[in-house]
Amino acid sequence: MTRRQCLRTLPFGMAAISASARPDAARIVVAGVEIFPVHVNARGNWILVRLGTSEGLTGIGEASHGATDAATVRYLRQFAERLKGRGVFDIEWLRSACARETATGGTSAACALSALEQCCWDIAGQALNVPVYDLFGGALRTTIRNYANINRSTDPRTPAGFAAMAQRAVEAGFDAVKLAPWDDMPADLSDSAKVERITQLGIDRATAVRAVLGPARDLLLDAHSKFDLARGLKLLNRVEQLKLFWLEEVTRVPDLPAIRHAAPMLTAGGEVIYGAKGFLPYLIAGSVDIAMPDVKYCGGMLELKKVASLAEAAGLKVSPHGPASPVGNVAAAHVCAGMPNFLILEFSYGEAPWRPELIDPPEQMEKGYLNLTPRPGLGIRLNEKTAARYRVE
Repeated sequence: MTRRQCLRTLPFGMAAISASARPDAARIVVAGVEIFPVHVNARGNWILVRLGTSEGLTGIGEASHGATDAATVRYLRQFAERLKGRGVFDIEWLRSACARETATGGTSAACALSALEQCCWDIAGQALNVPVYDLFGGALRTTIRNYANINRSTDPRTPAGFAAMAQRAVEAGFDAVKLAPWDDMPADLSDSAKVERITQLGIDRATAVRAVLGPARDLLLDAHSKFDLARGLKLLNRVEQLKLFWLEEVTRVPDLPAIRHAAPMLTAGGEVIYGAKGFLPYLIAGSVDIAMPDVKYCGGMLELKKVASLAEAAGLKVSPHGPASPVGNVAAAHVCAGMPNFLILEFSYGEAPWRPELIDPPEQMEKGYLNLTPRPGLGIRLNEKTAARYRVE
């Protein structure tokens, strides 16, 4: 049977992919890595990664917000060297080859692995001349709803300061806004008067944002595990009048099932859990109503898809965490495109005015929605001029 005859026997979609793929796709191997640390603001940097290949294709990924940038870069170079000479389709091999480090290296190792994995998917899509979402089962949607996380950009962190940033997000078209109003809560909760003062301040911040949003838009609150169980249960009643879309990670993981059981609103969490194996006990325990795997922390795009499938089997929605650059946002969005239980994606709003220009074509966020294109791979390239202008040395 000739190659042409074989293609005629395939389903139409697969035949079209095979016919338009590069003839050398199976021989494309990783040749090297470039790392682009970009300064954003006082909350940290973005670390962008580009893999080169033997056939001249390049892929982009994001490794931001690991434990430390230095550790993340170290793991990136280590993993990239291990990947060198391997095929860009060796996704599962890469994960298994880095298993020892990701088991012990925390978020820096996870972010490094995830970024390289994103690069491989980008290259694979280009090699096959299809958008990455087609490699994940096709798209149920190509318009992805995002909420504006204003927590990393708000300054001053007063009720008025949060309200002003929320107003900017509303004017930009977002119909959902998130903040973490209790970030200044001390780790030691023994000073009851101080804990109460900060608890009320956080409620005042959230109340100010709700006033800006009005009743028709969605308000999301992240407690960043700042409360113990007793105080967390009381918090549920104190914020009920805010009509929350969700309340995120009120306590440490062991107490989350009790919070979920008592909460009058939906609960969400799981942003730093690595892998489907890590998520399974979290979901079985009934920790949250909405799972929040982060494409950077969970092990990459394929692992994000696996976690979403676990959540789907448990009857749960998925809203990927990710206060990231445009690169990480697009990578997560390609997985969300084919996710049956997708709810909403995180967008880090207001951190840098030059954010859209970091990629080419520039990021297009229209009234809180990201529109994915059918361009091959992730459909974006790094704008090297912008990356160079804000590069961290």
